[in-house]
Amino acid sequence: MSSYLDSLFALDGRVALITGGSSGIGWGIARALSGAGAQVVLVARDAARLGDCAARLRAAVGAGPGGGAA
Repeated sequence: MSSYLDSLFALDGRVALITGGSSGIGWGIARALSGAGAQVVLVARDAARLGDCAARLRAAVGAGPGGGAA
């Protein structure tokens, strides 16, 4: 059953644009979508916090092809 759900909800090869990605719900969604295989693009008003979050996301999931943060 797990492989069925993985194939149903996999986001490999998809790109997700996350606004407000440096905190709160935006950050949580970014982690979840990245964990499901999407390449995540974060957007936020605070450049310093955004850079920190992007670095943490890259460290958590890697920045290889098909996943990670830009």
